[in-house]
Amino acid sequence: MVRTHHGDAVTDPYAWLRDAEDPAVLEHLRAENAWTQARTDHLEPLREALFEEVRARTQESDLSVPSREGGWWYYSRTVEGAQHALVCRAPAAAGDGDGDGAGWTPPTPAAGQPLPGEQVLLDGEAEAAGHPFFALGAVAVSPDGSRLAWSSDTTGDERYLLRVRDLATGADLADEVAGTSGAAVWAADSTTLLTLLVDAAWRPSRVLRHVVGTPPAQDAVVHAEDDERFWLGLHRSRSRRYLMITSGSKTTAETWVLRAEDPLGAPALLLPRREGVDHTVEHAVVGGVSRFLVLHDDGAQDFRLDLTPDDAAPAAEPAAWTPVLPHAPGTRLEQVEAFAGFVAVGYRRDALPRVGTMAVRADGLGPLVEVAFDEPLASAHLVGGRTFDQPVVRLAHGSFTTPSGVLELDVASGALHLRRRTPVLGGYDPADYEEHRTWARAGDGTAVPVSVVQRAGTPRDGSAPAVLYGYGSYEISIDPAFSASRLSLLDRGVVFAVAHVRGGGELGRHWYDDGKQRAKPNTFSDFLAAAEHLAGQGWVDRRRVVAMGGSAGGLLVGAAVNLEPGRFAGVLAAVPFVDPLTTMLDESLPLTVVEQEEWGDPIRDPGAYAVIKGYAPYDNVAAVPYPPMLVTTSLHDTRVAFTEPAKWVARLRELDPSGRRAPQVLLRTEMDGGHGGRSGRYEAWRERAYEHAWALDVLGRGRATPAQGPSAP
Repeated sequence: MVRTHHGDAVTDPYAWLRDAEDPAVLEHLRAENAWTQARTDHLEPLREALFEEVRARTQESDLSVPSREGGWWYYSRTVEGAQHALVCRAPAAAGDGDGDGAGWTPPTPAAGQPLPGEQVLLDGEAEAAGHPFFALGAVAVSPDGSRLAWSSDTTGDERYLLRVRDLATGADLADEVAGTSGAAVWAADSTTLLTLLVDAAWRPSRVLRHVVGTPPAQDAVVHAEDDERFWLGLHRSRSRRYLMITSGSKTTAETWVLRAEDPLGAPALLLPRREGVDHTVEHAVVGGVSRFLVLHDDGAQDFRLDLTPDDAAPAAEPAAWTPVLPHAPGTRLEQVEAFAGFVAVGYRRDALPRVGTMAVRADGLGPLVEVAFDEPLASAHLVGGRTFDQPVVRLAHGSFTTPSGVLELDVASGALHLRRRTPVLGGYDPADYEEHRTWARAGDGTAVPVSVVQRAGTPRDGSAPAVLYGYGSYEISIDPAFSASRLSLLDRGVVFAVAHVRGGGELGRHWYDDGKQRAKPNTFSDFLAAAEHLAGQGWVDRRRVVAMGGSAGGLLVGAAVNLEPGRFAGVLAAVPFVDPLTTMLDESLPLTVVEQEEWGDPIRDPGAYAVIKGYAPYDNVAAVPYPPMLVTTSLHDTRVAFTEPAKWVARLRELDPSGRRAPQVLLRTEMDGGHGGRSGRYEAWRERAYEHAWALDVLGRGRATPAQGPSAP
């Protein structure tokens, strides 16, 4: 196949690897799987050891922190041996929990035990039976507590079937809506349900209204978005007064509202789109007046927070809004959550996520009070709560060495209560591990943060093998987080590092802007600078570093290894976006039009075409020795088609200068999975064990028993 754009003719000999239903393509993928299996058979004992180590650290029968809504505690529960969780509720009463008398302190049963009076709303293991893949989407209980709207994907393509369950009988009703994004939002009548339909390009483009008990043919499209750059979103305000419809591209937003008590009415335009202005809206009641909080970037690169005078739609002009949090360069406002007595805000500063609250007062909102933590690399994220008038707000907290936990902040008193810390079995002690933040210097002088976690006492003399992870796209930040499976690497003397490269959001919106579109090459040079810095400062052995990334992070490691093939001992690329030029030239593919604001438009812009072609991993494979690679993909992946990694591996084989067709480059295709691989927690552990075993083998640490740690002999 030859394609020509902007006078540039490109021959693509592997374009035939595109049709998932072509027997020749399927045979090719199966042959690659067989080859990969043969080349990694010797790692089976190590894979099994890594899997069992994760299992031994995990409390397999467990219970999430119950969350109260109305007269119920809602939670999920896992059972040893089951791949999928139970979704449950149990009756609540004032004074539940620690005897605080308020009924907001969650009960804490013995590990994995159900709460008294438990009702299983949905048994994931039972629903997954008979399906090679199962992913749960929405789980939404109606306001009166009588019905459950739930959706599932049984192929991995992220197109969900929406159902309605009668919670009195446990039976699903005849109501079904196919082809949804997974969303489900109830109106106040507990009978009217809104969902989002995806189009052929997997874009949520229509809001559908379904009335329980009526034929699907009577479902009405409440709102449609025809601009292919925009995706629709849907949620109910915590106050339960509004159903919120958002329409957003990467840089521009629009918000419509529908009163929850009038779901048969027409949505009203609250905030119209203004090109290049992004926003999110939260309903609040301040000074006894129903109003909206608007988080936006109009003249504020790192966003500002304003309050509208009332809830009239369309909202008053921004000039009439009351400033709440002004723009503060370097403090990126990311999230706002409104409750009856306070407003919680999530933001980031100095490459770490933080949380603060503001009291709701008769005259407005009080000052922002930040929740402080002693740990230098602690992550704190808002996880909110279900109920508008609750006096507490929940935070997710953790670090590279502190297991993830749920904290509950009593906003009035400032008291912070630990409701749960994920147990790590087998004698885990955080003091046995170290986490550090160091800074690399990119070629243009930019300081790039790098996080390092390692076993305590790991020598800093340039002798330690390492895994260097990166992502760097969509303003997504890779924050410090605990991983039980990662301990198996650390206990074998491997350093794990994260390069917080440009294109992510760690240092604010400018960090994202400086790593997207024509500035995208900064992402790759930052990653290489991080690798050089770690070696130069003695953190790692420069000859023994595995580069690791998935999806857009797969693009990162693919571009980096093209720039410096000799830099890494190995490359682990999961569902990698390695053929971006071909994808961005085809607007019939899912995501292409939406992604033009991220990567550029090579169809109409010759400059964007040249930049993407200049870094696209597939287009820049050279006839030079490459390090060993493990490339994974899934046949039903909608986000990054299996075609891309399959073509990349084929080209690496073709151009291998040894004439051995790159036997060290391996492709593993999951034939029954999606973008996240196979479904089920045990399958996820096995997949991670597979990847880690390969990396340890490449790094020369492929022993089945770790040299250090509580499980060592």
